[in-house]
Amino acid sequence: MLKVLETNIDDMSPEYYQYIFNELFKNCALDVYLTPIIMKKQRLANKLSVLCTEEKSEILMKIIFKETSTFGIREYTVNRYALQRDFKIVDTDIGRVKVKVGYMDGGLLKSYPESNDVKAIAEKTGLSIQSVLKILRLWLLEY
Repeated sequence: MLKVLETNIDDMSPEYYQYIFNELFKNCALDVYLTPIIMKKQRLANKLSVLCTEEKSEILMKIIFKETSTFGIREYTVNRYALQRDFKIVDTDIGRVKVKVGYMDGGLLKSYPESNDVKAIAEKTGLSIQSVLKILRLWLLEY
């Protein structure tokens, strides 16, 4: 069973979220994300959401309390459905790229190149990110 930990934050500088995300991921958070929200009195805020296993929820709650300005956290149980995933290293005409592949019922359903590799190829070749993605998508269709 998985848990979601959530808190609304309206009084913390956004420059600290990267550090908080890193701490949560280092402590086995499965996913961490922010959602822009409007709170009471129409204050702009962010909802911090953390997906984790039940076993890790307590340590992750402590990190949220310690590293953010929040005074309260909501917790609820969720189901998560995911494709069977794998990573493959693929050599293409424009460079080597790590590709995330997803399978359903034993068959390949989708694939997507890792963003860091796409950026590296764009920097190396001088192509735009969109051009690199277009080339890689065409190449992956044949893969």
